[in-house]
This record gives sequence, structure tokens and C-alpha cells, in this order.
Amino acid sequence: MKALLCRELTGIGALRVEDVEAPAPRANEVLIDVKAAGVNFPDVLLVQGKYQYKAPLPFAPGFELAGIVSSAGSEVRHVKTGDRVLAIVPHGAFAEQAVAPADRVMKLMPDADLERAAAMMFTYGTSLHALKDRAQLKAGETLLVLGAAGGVGLAAVELGKLMGACVIAAASNAQKLAVCREHGADEGIDYTKEDLRERIKTLTAGQGVDVVYDPVGGDYTEPALRSLAWKGRLLVVGFAAGDIPKIPLNLPLLKGCSVVGVYWGGFMEKEPAVARDNARQLVEWLGAGKIVPHISGRYRLERGAEALRDLEEHRAKGKVLVLP
Repeated sequence: MKALLCRELTGIGALRVEDVEAPAPRANEVLIDVKAAGVNFPDVLLVQGKYQYKAPLPFAPGFELAGIVSSAGSEVRHVKTGDRVLAIVPHGAFAEQAVAPADRVMKLMPDADLERAAAMMFTYGTSLHALKDRAQLKAGETLLVLGAAGGVGLAAVELGKLMGACVIAAASNAQKLAVCREHGADEGIDYTKEDLRERIKTLTAGQGVDVVYDPVGGDYTEPALRSLAWKGRLLVVGFAAGDIPKIPLNLPLLKGCSVVGVYWGGFMEKEPAVARDNARQLVEWLGAGKIVPHISGRYRLERGAEALRDLEEHRAKGKVLVLP
């Protein structure tokens, strides 16, 4: 089979498509013919050796996929050969076949859209955990989403609206904000042209926002934190801007607010039952059309490095996919 391989942790430029031996599932694993794989920012970090998880070399990047079960190990009961599934894997999704742990494989309906399924779990799983479990977002609250046109950002916009919040999307240009509005954002802020704090004051009549969803970091975190309402929550999701901000700790004190970490991978490891409930909820919403992942690019396997580069350089809106 073919796979997009990383043989050295020097970044995207070193990735090459190679012929490799097809993997064989163990008793508690599932072998899947990959039809679509979601591209996520941690994939960029993984091939640079900067992600918290270190895959053994050589490896194919890719954490999420959707496809058809090729075979299942002897201990697997919930899926069988021919089933449509989505799966989360430690790496290896950018390949024609991938092995997934059975407890990270979810059966889909026979008519499920595999591209949308592949675009869903990493971003929507992160955002649902952030908004529901960590922020405890309530209907009627105001949610500010930074980097709102990115994968997790757009998922947060859509889920925030589904959960009954007033959603303010912040992004870097008018085209990205238009996509955010298509997915439910009530208001938009172009933070390359507008003062973030002043615009938030105007949009909230000086009250501030209840929850900030921050996958960006850098220079935007502190003004967003200063824009929180009393007892607001700042969700620390990631640092797509590259810089990890250092915030003045007097701000949480003065505002009675919380700075809350969001680590979806750790959540799945430590709270698997809740994580499975969240996943089932997302699959149900996907099937009902209540969430619609925005796919802005589809790349064949030989162009997989280009997909990662577009994500790294912030050209993508929503999700991009690799199609083995």
C-alpha cells in the first residue's frame, strides 16, 4: 500500500509517498481502508517533532479518518468487514490503510458521508469538550471564538450556536468571516483591521463575553482575556500563532474569571466514557444535519504535504482532507 511517510523530524518538506507493507490488526484492532483523512494542526507539529506525542520513525501522519472496515481483530464485536466507520489513530491516517484501536472506532450509518465524517471528530470533538465539559457554556451566553475560520474555530462557532449561545467570530479577513456567518456566527470581528477589545465592548454593550475560545494564542489572548465578563471563562485550546502568551494573573483575580485548559487527547484517555458519549452525540448531529463540517480543500495522497503546508500557513478555512 501507499503511505505519506515521515522519516525524519525536519518538517513538511521531508514527507514522501512510499510503498509500505500493509498493517495487520491485532485482536483488539481494526484495519480500515481509508477513504478520507482529516488534516489537523497537530499533524504539522508531529512531523516537526514539536507535538506532545512522539511517533516512532518512520511514520505516516494523520490522526483521524473515515473509511470501510477491511478486517477486524478477534476481540472486536461492534464493527465488521464492510462497515463504514470513523476512527481516531495515534498516527497513520495518511495512507491507503490504517490500523485503529477498537475503542477509537465508531460505526456510521450505511449512507454516511465519509468525507464529512473524516472532517468532524478531531475539531468538533475538541470544541464540544471545550464548550460543554470545560466552559459549561449555557444558552443565552456570549461566546467569542478566535481563529474562527480554522478547523476547531469553525466547529466552535457551529456548536456554540447549536448550544444556544450568541457567537462572535474573530478572524483575519472578510472572506473568512463570511464563512463563519454561514455556519452560524451572529457577529464578526476582523482583528487585522479592528481593535479587538473595543469591538467587543461595542458588540456587548460594555458587558464583555462569557466565554473565549482561544486556539490562537500569541498577541490575541490577553485582549480577549481583558474582554471577559464577570465569572467569564478563557478556554486555552492551542497556539496556532506560534507564541505561548504570558498573561498577567491579576486579571483572573479582578474579573473573577477562569483560565481553563482544553486537552482533548488527555480527556479521551482519562474520561473515556464521557468522550464516547460526546462522540455519539456528534455522530447523531452529523447524521441529522445539525453540524456540517466545512471542507475547503481535498488533496490526493501525493499532495498531502501541500495540505499540511496550507494549514500551517493559515490558507485553509474549516477542514482540509487527504484522500488516499
